[in-house]
Amino acid sequence: MRPAPLFPLFSGLETLAGVGAATVKTLTRLIGGGRIVDLLWHLPTGLIDRSTTPSIAEARPHAMATLTVRVVEHGPPRSRRQPWRILCEDASGEIILVFFNARGDWLTKVLPPGEVRVVSGMVEAYGEALQMVHPDYIVEPAAAAETLSGMEPVYPMTAGLAPKLLLKALHAAIERAPALDEWLDPALRQRNCWPSWRDALATVHAPASEADLAPTAPARARLAYDELLANQLALAVVRRRWRRQPGRATRAEGKMAKRVLERLTFTLTVSQDQALAEITADMAQPARMLRLLQGDVGSGKTVVALLAMLHAVEAGAQAALMAPTELLARQHLATIGKLAEAAGVRTQLLTGREKEGARRATIEGVAAGEIGIVVGTHALLQDSVTFRDLALAVIDEQHRFGVDQRLALASKGERTDVLVMSATPIPRTLTLTAYGDLDVSRLTEKPPGRRPVDTRVLPVDRLEEVTVALGRMLASGAKAYWVCPLVEESETLDLAAAQARHASLAANFPGRVGLVHGRMKTAERDAAMRAFRDGPASVLVATTVIEVGVDVPAATVMVIEHAERFGLAQLHQLRGRVGRSAAASTCILLYAPPIGEAARARLAVLRQTDDGFRIAEEDLRLRGAGDLLGVKQSGLPAFRLADLAVHADLLATAADDARLILERDPELTAERGRALRTLLYLFERDAAIRTLRAG
Repeated sequence: MRPAPLFPLFSGLETLAGVGAATVKTLTRLIGGGRIVDLLWHLPTGLIDRSTTPSIAEARPHAMATLTVRVVEHGPPRSRRQPWRILCEDASGEIILVFFNARGDWLTKVLPPGEVRVVSGMVEAYGEALQMVHPDYIVEPAAAAETLSGMEPVYPMTAGLAPKLLLKALHAAIERAPALDEWLDPALRQRNCWPSWRDALATVHAPASEADLAPTAPARARLAYDELLANQLALAVVRRRWRRQPGRATRAEGKMAKRVLERLTFTLTVSQDQALAEITADMAQPARMLRLLQGDVGSGKTVVALLAMLHAVEAGAQAALMAPTELLARQHLATIGKLAEAAGVRTQLLTGREKEGARRATIEGVAAGEIGIVVGTHALLQDSVTFRDLALAVIDEQHRFGVDQRLALASKGERTDVLVMSATPIPRTLTLTAYGDLDVSRLTEKPPGRRPVDTRVLPVDRLEEVTVALGRMLASGAKAYWVCPLVEESETLDLAAAQARHASLAANFPGRVGLVHGRMKTAERDAAMRAFRDGPASVLVATTVIEVGVDVPAATVMVIEHAERFGLAQLHQLRGRVGRSAAASTCILLYAPPIGEAARARLAVLRQTDDGFRIAEEDLRLRGAGDLLGVKQSGLPAFRLADLAVHADLLATAADDARLILERDPELTAERGRALRTLLYLFERDAAIRTLRAG
């Protein structure tokens, strides 16, 4: 159960005074959730200084000003298209307040002729006159000191939400925030001059200067550290439980692996050899293995995983490989099936869509130990699937499975070793956030015979030229991906862009253009992918659903529209869909000028290198961790308060702190430990709490 002091924070926004159903909907869209805690994590990005109180004559255009004026007269509009103008004055001059689509009765009430009012907003020049369009505040002089307090925070906004309404909701939310028992080490707090959690929360929403907006300001750094500590402690709790469980020593001579190596048309790279040695050394130890195999697109992770699985089978046990989609699972089976057969090992596929007879036969074969390696999807986790002796569980594209699912597959065996694989390079500085202190093996080279992809950057006005060139490539037997742009993170608009491009290309290449997008059912998407891989489709128009894991060696052309809208890691992943054979491949990045310096730098990096790890580091440097568009694909948690480009040192401290905490209080039952449980709940790391309960 979530601790009672946190109940107010996890209440709905509708419980705040003055927040109606329409506002809840708008706020939820803006802040990414409908609870008070989501609102509290929505931090200001700027400041408005309302302390500047010049006379009208001293007011400067394009600057904020708070003016004390006397209302002279109202000038109602002659037509609906004209604004309502109100002439105001002070001893030094005149200013016109301008209102569009405003109600005259309301304006007369708040700005009655002959009365003095304080107005605050942006001053603008209109010909010879000064004006203020829709002042942010109109208050009576007696209320000005309380309402216009000087510095006002500015927040990221969305259409349909007034800043005053957001500020009112935030003030109410902060009032609800409880004082919580301190979970931080006193020496750390003192060294960094950090306030308490509640004081930090109040301070970040009431910045007194630009310095208070910096990620390194004490209040912001404190909240960022809280979030990082929750992340590291959760990972450490799960990892510690794993380490405490007895393992098994899986040893083999490598005869099966040798047979496979003899069948390969290439020799393993140095990093493949090294990774395999690290994995088999782990498997030979009596402790349980939990290792990450991280490799760029096309670096040969599947072959390394197969050789590790054969190591388990040769030792008399079984292995399983779990992929997030049926398409990926079938792809893995196609890659490893014949090679495993050459080693005398039976492999089988198990997904949710197998026919009942085949499915039953596979489940029986796995239970009897007749099937050495089973490749499948989430279907492997079903209660009906039992192994005679599962020694190694391999999880592909691990970030698409929760910690619970990864451990659920391992629990199908007795002291099973776990190898997780990720195709998205993660900057070394960020590996901690996703994996804690997981052991990591990296594949840094591509297998021999793979040719670099020829990457070209062109303005979008050359699209017709690209289409003609594409026709020539298709005539020579090539297959091509055409990726449509990200449109304001709107799936509906993404889909519209993809459908429009599909229609235009289908007119050029009738009967040869397929379409895949995120709104399709899995079966439809898989069918479209199969038609592209094996059938008549030569061009596949897609949103970014093709980003991870799709393997069509015949595809040698990749066109990405509006490449300037994508993150570097994402562009690299998309480019990795081609260049998967010895044939020459091309990637065309179409951009819409003019583009900013950061976008230009991203495209330049992509032209210069195909090293995914260097690209990931550059992506972090250019965009900052908070803006990494590949977050969902990379397995990195999306932080609300921490900025990993700035807080990398805090991340390292949090990792050390988490380790020390669990050494001293492994069950988190001491005074600080109980406060840390509250921290885990606050940042919704409930899986760690469940792990603690399970012992």
